[in-house]
Amino acid sequence: MSSYLDAARPETAPAATSSFRPAIHFTARDTWLNDPNGLVFHDGLYHLFFQNNPSGNVWGNMSWGHATSRDLLHWTEHPVAIACDEAEDIFSGSVVVDQGNTSGFGTADAPALVAIYTSAYKAASEHRGTQAQSLAYSTDGGLTWQKYDGNPVLTRNSAHFRDPKVFRYQGDAGDYWVMVAVEAQHQTVVLYRSEDLKTWEFLSDFGPANADAGEWECPDLFPLEVDGDPDSIKWVLIVNVNPGAVAGGSGGQYFVGDFDGVRFVPESGSLAAPAGLSSFPDPQMRSAALQHCLWLDWGRDCYASVSFTNAPDRRRIVIGWMNNWDYANQLPTAPWRSSMTLARELRLTAVNGSARLIQQPVLAAPGARGVVPTSKNQMNADTFELRDSACRLPDAVRGSAHVIEAEILPGRAERVDFRLFGGGDGSEGTVLSYNAASAQLTLDRRRSGITGFHEKFPSLESAPLVLEDGVLKLQIVVDHCSVEVFAQGGKVVLTDLIFPGAENRENWLSAEGGPATVLKLSVSTLT
Repeated sequence: MSSYLDAARPETAPAATSSFRPAIHFTARDTWLNDPNGLVFHDGLYHLFFQNNPSGNVWGNMSWGHATSRDLLHWTEHPVAIACDEAEDIFSGSVVVDQGNTSGFGTADAPALVAIYTSAYKAASEHRGTQAQSLAYSTDGGLTWQKYDGNPVLTRNSAHFRDPKVFRYQGDAGDYWVMVAVEAQHQTVVLYRSEDLKTWEFLSDFGPANADAGEWECPDLFPLEVDGDPDSIKWVLIVNVNPGAVAGGSGGQYFVGDFDGVRFVPESGSLAAPAGLSSFPDPQMRSAALQHCLWLDWGRDCYASVSFTNAPDRRRIVIGWMNNWDYANQLPTAPWRSSMTLARELRLTAVNGSARLIQQPVLAAPGARGVVPTSKNQMNADTFELRDSACRLPDAVRGSAHVIEAEILPGRAERVDFRLFGGGDGSEGTVLSYNAASAQLTLDRRRSGITGFHEKFPSLESAPLVLEDGVLKLQIVVDHCSVEVFAQGGKVVLTDLIFPGAENRENWLSAEGGPATVLKLSVSTLT
């Protein structure tokens, strides 16, 4: 892969790196990014394309940036892959490996990578004012791209038809390409089929349903086994919504159901509001129903999550944009702005008779690059009790991320807290709490450091959490500007950005209102 190394942008010098730049989350070197696009595994590399402004660190000039990784933790940025021009911006989409050379862009022995993206047409185009689906292709493994002369390949003469996710369907209905896209302002997913990626035939639509207060964007549709049973397959439809997510602003919801190659039909257990929450006349009813929708993430900062095509071992791995449109352009970072979530592997498990997603972060295996096997900032503790007391964890370390894993029996304690990136006097920090009385997990960043850059940034997020055998299970990934919480094996996920003061490095675990037993506690360091 020497061509990729030759074309890579130089790594940011440590001296020029902002204290907020994460250690194990992807950021562009010195520009803006938003939605992940075209996630594909090909020839040993994970490719992350993404919405990018090549000439600034706020939204604009939408093009596809490009980065690659071998481990999903350490990324190499490359030159812009598909650039905007005077006629179109390059909005979100997907990439497929055209193994059968159905498009004719490659050969049977050397299939092309084909990007299916949204052309957002400008005034200079004959299609001005519309969004339509177009193709670009690469015959050198994704390094360079050529736009198809026959673009656009699919239009509805709509101003908000976008975000195509394409996959190969093989089932009782046949063997063909399926496109899942959205009519964003109609809160509708639209499905099409094609034999060659160039000519598309309408199949069906879905929506509105559940959270429909804002635009629907960045859909994804894929099958998963339930609890690893190959005879129990369900389909998952991800639909991102902005605004109107459970924590406010941007977020990702999902539905579980069946897909027969033509139509997606959700299970009744996926539908908190079959006709959409906007059909509820009472705001309190809408708010209550929002809590019963299925959410990928209960935090403020996970949006536009989509999955990799062609991932090894048929794993379903997603990455999201770690931001929120409420304040995205105002984040206090420079010259870069915005980052991606960790890659997360998705599985389905049965919960009270219904299939639900669990998510687990993709982290380096023991002995791989990035894991510090021994360090003063590493911790493994035997069982101990906290009774209205606190235990200091290893401090945050510049240039590293921490992974905190804990199993705690709350017992008679009223609450169990993790204070992250705290100050010495205890007045600041990001607080992750489990409240036994309310059975809620909360993430409070109101005193997390720099919060005044936007009125909607200081916030407290919460999620309902059911303990298993009375045990609270947490995996917390703390990077320089983010906290990602995976609770109860990934059944509940909370993601928030934070911007702590430079002097705030202390991490603490405490219990209040009674004794709690810490069954397992470990802290490892990733760089």
